[in-house]
Amino acid sequence: MLTLKKSLGQHFLHDENICRKIVEQVTRKEGLQLVEVGPGGGALTKYLLAWEDVRYKAIEVDDEKVTYLNAQYPAIKDKLVHIDFLKAAVPFEGQFSVIGNFPYNISSQILFKILDWENQVDEVIGMFQKEVALRVAAPSGNKAYGILSVLIQAFFKVEYLFDVHENCFTPPPKVKSGVIRLSNAQNPFGIEDRKTFTRIVKAAFGQRRKMLRNALKGTFSAAILEEPIFTKRAEQLSVADFVGLYQRYLKQQHD
Repeated sequence: MLTLKKSLGQHFLHDENICRKIVEQVTRKEGLQLVEVGPGGGALTKYLLAWEDVRYKAIEVDDEKVTYLNAQYPAIKDKLVHIDFLKAAVPFEGQFSVIGNFPYNISSQILFKILDWENQVDEVIGMFQKEVALRVAAPSGNKAYGILSVLIQAFFKVEYLFDVHENCFTPPPKVKSGVIRLSNAQNPFGIEDRKTFTRIVKAAFGQRRKMLRNALKGTFSAAILEEPIFTKRAEQLSVADFVGLYQRYLKQQHD
């Protein structure tokens, strides 16, 4: 019998219809490499291991779950990496996809880690706390729109797929869950200096109730801060607007 670890944000997904529905969202293609994050008790794993045409790996931090998975699913031998996902090296050479019933307490960090690997990640099928899933998918002007929305949407097309009811889990979490798909958009804005782009987005939302003129005071020159866009608040800007700010910053550095 597996024990739940609150510190790892564990809730076991027991509804087989939902398990199948999540797994079916993966875009199957020749030569697919797929990594599952936090397989836990193997709710999705058993279906993924049955795919013969896929190179599969799983990353799991919890010792007990690793022992359980190895005992329960002999096919997982040599495919299970026992490490904290946030400290893991890139699991494959070349392109790969990611799937997971992500631990809710570190879901934002997981997404930032995936962003670090963006040039190799074709697709992400992930179950998140609904609030986080909606945040990732939120359009500008929406209350949920923020740092995560902009940084993910600058590189991925986001689709909110479906809700997952609390009763599909043991024990039922106190929050609703949602499944989203991220499809790699091939860096459509041509962002090369990601650190700078991230810094500008974080600074803009750092004081989200204030005009950008105040939030970005230390980033842009006084003359540039007089431009009309700086009278807006961060949540009013589209992803393309943020890319415009980033490009304006780079130009400022060269002028």
